[in-house]
Amino acid sequence: MEDSKLPPSIRQTLLELFGQIEREFENLYIENLELRREIETLNDRLTAEGQTVDGGDLSKGQLKAKASHSTSQLSQKLKTTYKASTSKIVSSFKTTTSRAVCQLVKEYIGHRDGIWDVSVTRLQPVVLGTASADHSAMLWSIETGKCLLKYVGHAGSVNSVKFHPSEQVALTASGDQTAHIWRYIVQLPIPQPVIDSNQMSGEEEVDFSDKDEADGDVECPSESPTIRVPSTTLKSHQGVVIAADWLVGGKQVVTASWDRTANLYDVETSELVHSLTGHDQELTHCCTHSTQRLVVTSSRDTTFRLWDFRDPSIHSVNVFQGHTDTVTSAVFTVGDNVVSGSDDRTVKVWDLKNMRSPIATIRTDSAVNRISVSANQRIIALPHDNRQVRLFDMSGVRLARLPRSNRQGHRRMVCCTAWSEDNPTCNLFSCGFDRQAIGWNINIPALLQEK
Repeated sequence: MEDSKLPPSIRQTLLELFGQIEREFENLYIENLELRREIETLNDRLTAEGQTVDGGDLSKGQLKAKASHSTSQLSQKLKTTYKASTSKIVSSFKTTTSRAVCQLVKEYIGHRDGIWDVSVTRLQPVVLGTASADHSAMLWSIETGKCLLKYVGHAGSVNSVKFHPSEQVALTASGDQTAHIWRYIVQLPIPQPVIDSNQMSGEEEVDFSDKDEADGDVECPSESPTIRVPSTTLKSHQGVVIAADWLVGGKQVVTASWDRTANLYDVETSELVHSLTGHDQELTHCCTHSTQRLVVTSSRDTTFRLWDFRDPSIHSVNVFQGHTDTVTSAVFTVGDNVVSGSDDRTVKVWDLKNMRSPIATIRTDSAVNRISVSANQRIIALPHDNRQVRLFDMSGVRLARLPRSNRQGHRRMVCCTAWSEDNPTCNLFSCGFDRQAIGWNINIPALLQEK
């Protein structure tokens, strides 16, 4: 490296990346040695009983049973254990055709800090909303990527943004311990022709990969309107408000806070209707059902809770302990399901009619952040700490992984995803701590055909 022509900063970045790769392979090598020892121990036990299991050809992951019928179950367990433990090695080198069905369409760049949440309006005009640690929320033209409006009424990080089901009204939650309701009026610009990212030149590729810190210097255009004062402020929490959502009908909202409570408010009067207590640690998310007065809250206490407000005289709660680490989000689907994601690297699908155990479990290689489920196709989008976004069906079958390279995809943790099935340009939006949101076109028929 003495004669290297690379700038010192790039050389240092490369050294750090190679160091990370070396550590990953070192961990996998240690796991492989431990597996070999386990197999040898089991072989010793079987030999003592006059049976053997040949685990010599571990490079192919083949464990051939040479035992009687009585030991076939043990052999099968060995095979399953080895395959499960090495699956992350295999998947790392698997080729994928997902690029053909998942394509980056538009980037939304303008925030000065990480973007925690992304949401899409439910009525015309369809716009994209983003909530950022830079104390602002922005509304975007989906087709052009132009910033249409900026909300700067919060004094802390904006952690969540959700749109009213039938009015041009937004709900934001913030680290300043409040939730704000504010009205917006936007006019969509005329769409410009979309530039195919596959036609970019090699020089442009390098510029894209190196623009990490430059993204934060892009400002929302000065001609975009700015809203500074909310129409309603909801303030009963004693800690960060991490999420908020509208109940069906839009007359009430629910907020989730680090003070371990969720609050139900009346929008017209701003009064606190219910304080939902019970979680042992900070809340991480809240979500409402699209057609029923149901709320689900998730928490760092490894549980999520289902709150039922369908009977106005009483509200019931059920606690679900399906994870071993922080439950980062739990969301309703259009059907009778709840999907929960966790820092324990699993996502679980639950049947609302029988919540005793999950009907599907998805195991991943990275913590899962705020998930979303498409209404029409019931496809689960998983944003990960490791910059990946993966798509699964409701039975837990992996459908695709969104492209990630030096030309496209997130360069830091992906915080949230949101579907937009009524918009012809983009089907899925993702946002991350690299200060940008991305619109993806998902070819649903091709995706399901690959399955």
